[in-house]
Amino acid sequence: MALSNTLKIHEVTQVTPFSDSTTEFSLPLTLYDTFWFNFPPVERLYFYQITDLTPHFFYSFILPDLKHSLSLTLLHYLPLAGNLIWPLDAPKPFIYYSPNDGVTFTVAESTADFNSLTDNGVHEAVELHPLIPQLVTSDDKAAMIAIQITLFPNQGFSIAITSHHAILDGKSSTMFIKSWAYLCKQLGKDEGEPSLLPELIPSFDRTVIKDPTGIDMEYVNNWLAYTNTRSLKVLPNVVQNNDWVRATFELTRDDIQKIRNQVLLILDKDNEKEDKRPRQVHLSTFVLTLAYVFVCTVKSRRRAANGRVVFGFTADLRTRLEPPVLLNYVGNCVMPHFCAATLRDFTEENGVAFVAKKLSDVIKGIERGEFEGKKDALSEILRLIKSLSEGVQGLWVAGSTQFDVYGSDFRWGRPKKVEIVSIDKSGAIALTKSRDKSGGVQIGVVLKKQEMEDFASLFVDGLKD
Repeated sequence: MALSNTLKIHEVTQVTPFSDSTTEFSLPLTLYDTFWFNFPPVERLYFYQITDLTPHFFYSFILPDLKHSLSLTLLHYLPLAGNLIWPLDAPKPFIYYSPNDGVTFTVAESTADFNSLTDNGVHEAVELHPLIPQLVTSDDKAAMIAIQITLFPNQGFSIAITSHHAILDGKSSTMFIKSWAYLCKQLGKDEGEPSLLPELIPSFDRTVIKDPTGIDMEYVNNWLAYTNTRSLKVLPNVVQNNDWVRATFELTRDDIQKIRNQVLLILDKDNEKEDKRPRQVHLSTFVLTLAYVFVCTVKSRRRAANGRVVFGFTADLRTRLEPPVLLNYVGNCVMPHFCAATLRDFTEENGVAFVAKKLSDVIKGIERGEFEGKKDALSEILRLIKSLSEGVQGLWVAGSTQFDVYGSDFRWGRPKKVEIVSIDKSGAIALTKSRDKSGGVQIGVVLKKQEMEDFASLFVDGLKD
């Protein structure tokens, strides 16, 4: 039976911050927030396995503690309980919180096979959609986040968060979930109302993001031109995804070292041919994983050899700005960076080395500050999105190998599986640290069915040599 026919909504309520405060406030959007505010929301799904979980235990103990700890967490993350608004007299949107604002909280129950949903095999992409809450948005108002808890009787439960890109980047979203998990876990210790660890206390200080030339309004105008309307409604999709399937792949530490050795061997040979001295190349786990997965993806799509491919990633700028931004800053402090090549560059024998070197060059440019404050950054991305319908391939990333999403233990154990469901709206590759903490990487992929079969074969075969 399809998952959509096995889900029952039990309640849709609002969880408000745990406070009697009547203070209202507004929070401006920075240039990085305005860059992202019309992009599709990020949807992350955490599965927690508890064998023999009864509805009584779930509704009597787990659910009340999840709600209470969420209320406690929102007291620290008040802007997330507010809304993004865009009054007619305001040049750009801003975040507004008023008393009694809160987060939409959905409780559902599913009879779907929990183990099937959480394995690494191939699934229809739409199977996970009923587990994801929808953000309430309109032209002039949009919710910041929405939460859904779904019980799988005798199997476990899931926690899903949908977050508006104007308020949270990946690091911020992960920090929020870890804060919620920490407070929920502390509730079980019967030591009164818990408090957050210092490293989990968020900072919403927007003055740390400098924008002396008004790039924020450049991005707002880019969005107005692209959507042809003054609206806070997010883009439904970046790519067409009607017949996609999804699967999860793993690269172990040994796999990554094998790829690194292959890339270094090819680059050394190229330097010898051109009589060049060896150049320093940034071959991190992140770069090697992307290079390998991007090449497998392009080969699986079987497009024309002279086709154009645009590929890249989103870089965290917190430590790269001057002065640096605190690591606990909550908001967008990321920007995408891309480079272009032909399909033939990917499909030749040294394709992985070619892509790794290109990505390395981009990272070096970021470290030198070459991409800060680019007024045309958003217009370039929007042109790329339009070009996807003209045969250009786009390859990008959601998540990061730096995010410890499997560290979010609400008291009932670490997640069995974490998925970024929204990659089937963007076509991105989802990355996170492996659950086993062994230095490996978990990779989420969405493709058409035949493409996924080809990708799986290429992924496995490429590690044999």
